[in-house]
Amino acid sequence: MSEKDYTVPALQRGLRILEMFDSQRRTMSQAEMAEQLGVSTSSLYRIVQTLTNMQYLNKIGTNTYTLGTQVVSRGFSYLASREIVEVAAPFITRLRDSTSLSSHLGIRDGAETLYVFRALALQRLSVNVPLGTRFPCHTTAMGRALLMGMTPAELQTLYQGQRIDGYPVPAPQTMPELIAQCEKERSQGWSQHYSDYSTALAVPIRNFTGNVVAAINISGPDPVMNSDAVRQQLIDALQDTAREIMRQLGGC
Repeated sequence: MSEKDYTVPALQRGLRILEMFDSQRRTMSQAEMAEQLGVSTSSLYRIVQTLTNMQYLNKIGTNTYTLGTQVVSRGFSYLASREIVEVAAPFITRLRDSTSLSSHLGIRDGAETLYVFRALALQRLSVNVPLGTRFPCHTTAMGRALLMGMTPAELQTLYQGQRIDGYPVPAPQTMPELIAQCEKERSQGWSQHYSDYSTALAVPIRNFTGNVVAAINISGPDPVMNSDAVRQQLIDALQDTAREIMRQLGGC
């Protein structure tokens, strides 16, 4: 069986449609897409509808489309995370070595936290989140650290039409609870979350404009994290690490 036998024609056409848009061609009709591909418009209908429903295309008129927000969002998230990972990785690894606790780096993609780097702890009772994992921002310490740069109005807009209840306590269950918790954590400069007998602490990473572009955390079993003195030492270590990363990124 040849390699071309493994191709998926519908997926191939969908990707080729996205490739048609560039700086010179910002809008296209379904008829123009079909002409470029040498197929009928009816054969593209389901593909175009799928891309539109997933926000990779944006319908702006009768059978007329532009690239959708997901193309920019996914691409920007990937490109932005690459530089941050390259800069932050050695500092996060050093943080893991000095604390013997797992440390992760995450970025925000909409209302989700995307884990883009981790330094695994070697101890048996450690918390290691696989790369590429996504969690709702309001349900984790790192996610709420990523929300620290947002005003209450911006939080309302971000979560408009989304349910935040149904996740295990102590995750906020209502918007007033989320806004209050974000205000408290923004004021103290760090966030904390308990889950499954483990505790996570997190702080934001800001760029030169002061905008939150990433967050780092430390996570470990409750017996290690419960001491007030130990927790303060870990917060200090997290904040020192964040400052070093921000200096390298040209941040504040």
